[in-house]
Amino acid sequence: MPGTNLTRDEARERARILTVDSYDIALDLTGTGPTFASETTLRFSCAEPGAATFVDLVAPSVSAITLNGVALDPEKVYADSRIQLDGLAAQNELRVVAACAYMNTGEGLHRFLDPVDGKTYLYTQFEVADARRVFANFEQPDLKATFAFTVTAPADWQVVSNSPTPEAVPAVGCDGAAVWAFAATPRISTYITALVAGHYHAVHDSYTAADGTVVPLGVFCRASLAEFLDADNIFDVTKQGFDYFLEQFDFPYPFAKYDQLFVPEYNAGAMENAGCVTILEDYVFRSKVTDASYEVRAETILHELAHMWFGDLVTMQWWDDLWLNESFATYASIRCQAEVTRWTQAWATFGNRMKTWAYRQDQLPSTHPIFADIRDLEDVEVNFDGITYAKGASVLKQLVAYVGSEQFMSGVRTYFKRHAWGNSTLADLLTALEETSGRDLSAWSAAWLQTAGINTVRPEIAVDESGTITSFAVLQEAPEAWPTIRTHRMAIGFYNRTSEGLVRSHRVELDVSGPRTEVTELVGRARPDVVLLNDDDLTYCKIRLDPHSLGVVTSAIGEFADPLPRALCWAAAWDMTRDAEMAARDYLTLVLSGIGQEKDINIVGSLHRQLISALELFADPAWRPEGLARLAEAAVGHLRTAAPGSDHQLAWARCLSSVAVADDQIALLQGLLAGTETIEGLAVDTDLRWAFLQRLVAVGAAGTPEIDAEKARDDTAAGARHAASCVAARPTREAKDEAWAQVVESDALPNATQAAVIGGFVQTGQRELLTAYTDRYFAAIAGVWESRTNEIAQQIVLGLYPSIQVSQDTLDKTDAWLATAEPAPALRRLVVESRDGVARALRAQAKDRGK
Repeated sequence: MPGTNLTRDEARERARILTVDSYDIALDLTGTGPTFASETTLRFSCAEPGAATFVDLVAPSVSAITLNGVALDPEKVYADSRIQLDGLAAQNELRVVAACAYMNTGEGLHRFLDPVDGKTYLYTQFEVADARRVFANFEQPDLKATFAFTVTAPADWQVVSNSPTPEAVPAVGCDGAAVWAFAATPRISTYITALVAGHYHAVHDSYTAADGTVVPLGVFCRASLAEFLDADNIFDVTKQGFDYFLEQFDFPYPFAKYDQLFVPEYNAGAMENAGCVTILEDYVFRSKVTDASYEVRAETILHELAHMWFGDLVTMQWWDDLWLNESFATYASIRCQAEVTRWTQAWATFGNRMKTWAYRQDQLPSTHPIFADIRDLEDVEVNFDGITYAKGASVLKQLVAYVGSEQFMSGVRTYFKRHAWGNSTLADLLTALEETSGRDLSAWSAAWLQTAGINTVRPEIAVDESGTITSFAVLQEAPEAWPTIRTHRMAIGFYNRTSEGLVRSHRVELDVSGPRTEVTELVGRARPDVVLLNDDDLTYCKIRLDPHSLGVVTSAIGEFADPLPRALCWAAAWDMTRDAEMAARDYLTLVLSGIGQEKDINIVGSLHRQLISALELFADPAWRPEGLARLAEAAVGHLRTAAPGSDHQLAWARCLSSVAVADDQIALLQGLLAGTETIEGLAVDTDLRWAFLQRLVAVGAAGTPEIDAEKARDDTAAGARHAASCVAARPTREAKDEAWAQVVESDALPNATQAAVIGGFVQTGQRELLTAYTDRYFAAIAGVWESRTNEIAQQIVLGLYPSIQVSQDTLDKTDAWLATAEPAPALRRLVVESRDGVARALRAQAKDRGK
C-alpha cells in the first residue's frame, strides 16, 4: 500500500525529542481538478538540537519546503510519504506547500458530487493516519498541538471544522469564493482534526448545561436529504447524552461547540472529531426503518459524544490503547441509553448484537488480548474489531461490577482531571481506579486484558426422583490455543413457567473460578424449568444450557418476561450452532418457535440475519433447500399476520426479500413492487423496493430493464448504488465478470459503490456460478493489497473471499496461498480469519448432516 508504515518505535523516538506547538493550515478548495492546494506552517521544539526527524505527508506533489527560513529541495527530502528534516534547532518552524489529492475512498479529504443536484460535498476522515493526506504533520496521537485552519472555498458553501465557524470574508482575486479563518483549537491529536465543506443543509440548536454554559449544536446533511433529516430527534438524544455525561464525568464539555455532520460514502459508523463529529449518512432515514435502526443511531450518537472526554480530551498515547478508547465509549453509550433514554433494554441489545460480535472475533485464529500489541499502523488498521469494541466494553462492564459503579465513575473523574489535554495509557486509568476503589487491579488486568480467548461455562446438575437438586457445579473450559481459566463474577438464575411467562424465581451471585465451581447453596432446591448461567450478563463468557433447560427454551423461549435472559438464551443457542453443538435445523426450529413472541425488534433483526447465515453456511447442503423453504414460508406468514405498519411487519418483509424462492413468494414480491398486490400497513417505499428487486434479479425473475426503471425512479446516489448492486447480482457469467473487473481490475469505483458491487456479486444462491472466481481471488489479492488504500483493500479482500464455497477445496487453496504468497501480516490476518469461517462452516455442516 502507498505510504510509509509508521512503527511504534519510530513514534516513541519522535515523541521523546519533540514537542509540537501549533499548526497553521491553509487549504484552497475552489478548484474542480483532482488536487487542492495545502500550505502548512508547523511550529515545534526539539529537546536535542541538531537531531533529525521526519514529517508525514501523502501528496502527489510538493512545491516548497522551508525549515527555519532555509529552503529544502522537495525532490531530495520528500519520499515515501515522509519529509526528512535534519539539523533541528531548539525551536523550529516548518512550512510545506503541496498539492494534495481529493479521495473517493473515504480516507483523507473525500469528495462527493451529488447526482440529484450536482452539488459538491467534502469531508475528512483521518483515523488512523490520514491527516497526512491533507496537511503535513507528525501523524501520531501523542504529539498534540493547536490547529488553526484557513479555508478558501465557494462562498455559498457551509464550512465546518473543530472550532466554531467564523464569518466568511470575500477571497481576494477569486470571484465567488470566500475565506474562513478558524480560531485555533485546544491541544488535540492530528487524527481528530476535521474539515467538512460543501452545500450542506444545516439545522442549529443549543444545549444549556446545569451551570448555565451554552453549547451551540448543529446537525448537517446533504441538501437533497434535508426532507428526511429528523434533526429534533437527533438533538433530543444528544442533549440526553450531555446531561448524563456531564453529571457522570464531572468535567465540563471540552470544546466550543458540537456539530454532527451526516456525510456521504462514509466507511465507518461515525468518527469522534473534536466538536465536529462525522456520521454515516445512512442514519438519515429516507425510508421507513424499524426502531432497531433508531436505537443503533442513538448508540452511535452517544458513543461519539462520550469520546469528547475519553479520546479527545484525554487521548491514548499510542494505538495499543485503541481498545480502551473504543470500549469506554461503547460502555458509556450503552449505559447512558439504558439509564436515561427510551431504550431501557439497551443492555439486552448489547448482549445480543455487540457481544455476539465479540464472541465471534475471540474465536478466530487471529484473536488477541484486549490490550493488543500494536507494532505499526498496519496492525491498527485491522484492529477495529469485535475485541477492541465489544469484548472490551463487556470487560469494562465487568470491571464496574468488580470495583463498584460509583467507585468506577469516581476513578474516571480523577483520570479526566489528571490527564486533561494530554495523553495516557491503560496504567493511568487503572491507577485512578485503584485509588478510588481500594482494589489491586493487577491480577484482574493480567487475566482479562493481557490474555486472549473466551471461556465457556456449563452447568452440571444432578437431581433425585422428586426433581430436587442433589449437586450443582459450574464447569469452566478454555480453548486449547488460549488456555486461560479466569475468575468470573457471575449470577445464576432459576426461571419457571408461570401465568406471567418465564420468570425468575431465584438468583445467586458468586465467583466462578477454576475448571469446576461447586454451588452448594443450590443443593436442595427444586430444579427449575430453566437454569441460566451468567444471569444479568455480568461477565464475558460463552454460556451453555443443560439438556433440560435447552428443551424448555426450544419450545418456550418467547415466554421470558424479561428481555435480558431471553437475549442471553438466543445468544447461547446461536453460539452453540456456530460451535457445531447444535444442528442448524434445530436452531431453525428454536427460532421459529419463539421469534413470533419476541417483542424486541433489534433481536428480531439479529435472529433473521443469524438464521439465514445458519441455513446458508451451517446447514447440510442436501437439506438446505428444505430449511430455507421453511424460513421463507414463515416469513410470508408473519408478514401477513404482523400488526399493520409495525416494525415486525417491516422486518419480516426484509427477511422475505433475502430468502424468497418459491414461485408464489417470487410472485408476491413482484406484485408488491408493481402495486398489484398490497399488504395492509406495508409501505413499499424506496429502500424496500430495492430489496425486493435485488432478490428478483438474483433469482432471475428480473433483469436490466427492471433495474434501469427503478434507477430512473430513484435517481439519487443511493439509487445508483442499489442499481450497481442489482447489476452485479444478475445470475450470469457476463454480469459477474463485469463486476469483478470493476472491483479488482480497476480502482475507479468510490468506496460505497465498490461495497455495493461486492454485495451484489456474492449471492449464496449462485455458488456454482461463483466457483470459478476462487482461483482468480487468490491470484489477485496480493496486488490489490499493494496498490489500494487500506479501506479499499480490506473491502475487497474480505468481501470477495470465497466464504460461501464451504468445501475442503477452499481450505486447500487458501492454505496453498498462505504458504507461498508471503503476504503482509495484516493481509495474512484477514485471509486467515476468512479461512476460519469456512472451516467452522464445514464442522457445522457435519453436525447438521448427522441429525
